[in-house]
Amino acid sequence: MDRYLIPALEQPLNGEVEISGAKNAVLAIMAATLLVDGVSEISNVPHLKDMKTMSDVFRVIGCRIDGAAHTLRIDTRGANHLEAPYELVKTMRASFYVLGPLVARFGRCRVSLPGGCAWGPRPVDLHLKGLEALGATINVTHGYVEALCEGRLKGGTFHFPVSSVGATVNILMAATLASGKSVLHNAAIEPEIDALVDYLIGMGAKIEGRGTRTLKVEGVEKLSPGSGATIPDRIEAGSFLIGAAVTRGCIKTTNMDPTHIEALLNSLREMGCKITIGDTWVEVDARDKKLKPISVKTLPHPGFPTDLQAPMMTLLATIDGLSIIQDTVYTDRFTHVAELQRLGADIKLVGDTAHVQGGKPLSSAPIMASDLRAGAALVLAALIAEGETSISRIYHIDRGYEDFENKINSLGAAVQRTQDNS
Repeated sequence: MDRYLIPALEQPLNGEVEISGAKNAVLAIMAATLLVDGVSEISNVPHLKDMKTMSDVFRVIGCRIDGAAHTLRIDTRGANHLEAPYELVKTMRASFYVLGPLVARFGRCRVSLPGGCAWGPRPVDLHLKGLEALGATINVTHGYVEALCEGRLKGGTFHFPVSSVGATVNILMAATLASGKSVLHNAAIEPEIDALVDYLIGMGAKIEGRGTRTLKVEGVEKLSPGSGATIPDRIEAGSFLIGAAVTRGCIKTTNMDPTHIEALLNSLREMGCKITIGDTWVEVDARDKKLKPISVKTLPHPGFPTDLQAPMMTLLATIDGLSIIQDTVYTDRFTHVAELQRLGADIKLVGDTAHVQGGKPLSSAPIMASDLRAGAALVLAALIAEGETSISRIYHIDRGYEDFENKINSLGAAVQRTQDNS
């Protein structure tokens, strides 16, 4: 497996970086193409390991996928093997998204319970209960979910007890082909949900309530193949902008939507960064700034995103004083804490809250990425740690950051990918 060797920066990160398409939006839209019998197209697709994994799931199902120049063409006309195997689903939770479209279109499917990042269980109960509300019969046996329905799914009402992006994706897609009207209360409102709604409407779905927590879906008998570009990746943009603050540099992220990361920008502004915003770009300037400690709480959108909790923790570790970061979305998402501590960060965990006593110098040590966003956080920490830091298991980073080392090196880093012989 590959690893990163990262020497300490000689100068703060500085420059411009273009943001890629949002992997979380693409994965949902890919699943939506299973609702139709034909060839759909998605553009602005990042080259990522997760894209390959989802493509492999589709090929097992019987679809054909061709990709070039950040565009995917998905031919679902050969879909006839209605099973997503454990060997693939265990590596990426989003492959569970095929459950709703398959049972809605074919009336049956068998999908492995998911795996993914190693920082704790994320149950799929809401996915299953939502599909049952639409008339599906669900059985869980031998690690697989078997979903069946006689004829079409039936329109129904479902209230999410907690906001769930994944469950909203699955149930919304299934509802588009259900007979009658479905109403989803307390649905997720992340930008990736809006992107999915837009794509589904382009396929002929009848959906009201885009951008609100109540989605109303009038099911149709048939959808048409879709075509369109996905949104930019707000988490990638946020990670690089946090990198500007971590290194006390200045970074401009382009080809993005600033409205998608307002909670992050508010936090960076509160700690003392200079924020400049354009229609499709953001610049964070932390040069010569004495940043102050803050408190951060992750929340469903439009709150501070849990996917930026780990990079934000690295930043707080660089600021003199006590900062607090609480993750109310995934309360056990703290596997990066031990690795940051190995670099010298002073962090204490109490339940779902990290107390970060910042400002202490970091020094290099062998560390490992335990999940996707933890990997990005550790890279940022390595940039300011004295000496050369080795980060293993960087395949996690490859899942969600396109061309990561080249992008960050263009800003002044010297990240080197090498073979891990350990």
